[in-house]
Amino acid sequence: MTWLNFALPIGAYLLGSIATAVVVSRLFGLPDPRTIGSGNPGATNVLRTGNKLAALATLIGDLLKGLIPVVIARALDASELVIALTALAAFIGHIFPVFFQFKGGKGVATALGVLLGLSPWLGLGTLAVWLAMAFGLRYSSLAALTAALSAPLIAWLLHLGDMILLAIAIMSALLIWRHVGNIQRLLQGKETRIGEKKPLPCFQA
Repeated sequence: MTWLNFALPIGAYLLGSIATAVVVSRLFGLPDPRTIGSGNPGATNVLRTGNKLAALATLIGDLLKGLIPVVIARALDASELVIALTALAAFIGHIFPVFFQFKGGKGVATALGVLLGLSPWLGLGTLAVWLAMAFGLRYSSLAALTAALSAPLIAWLLHLGDMILLAIAIMSALLIWRHVGNIQRLLQGKETRIGEKKPLPCFQA
């Protein structure tokens, strides 16, 4: 198992580094998501092109990037530390992808995949928070921020282990940091609601 202790986190990072939004957009003949809307290579920005199937494919792909490495680590009966590192590596790969000059997405879908892999109850509980905020207030960013804050609490209530809890706390902090621009626009009342489209020229947060 010694070599797996290194291979699992490294493999998770490399898988996470695949920018699903960019790959899907090329396959669908859409503009590079890094050059339109918010400039974020994620499902929400792909949706702004009007292609719902491409956005769904991006969402599923980003989720699987987080889910698959964690499921494999758990199936191989890796230690709690290795599972925690694998989970964190998959998420970091998405936001700092080695294949795309370390400029990635915000990590919401990948984080959800990681949480589902760590514990279905953790993932579903965090998703429920996201859905409640998204459908209630129609701000994707606010829903993501609220879910990020709730994830460590849910993990603590589920007694998932100290290393797992630490990994989730780090992911939550990084996710919030990636949404600094959104937080500023929320405070200014300028944040785009779900269903609204940003102008196609790239918006620099």
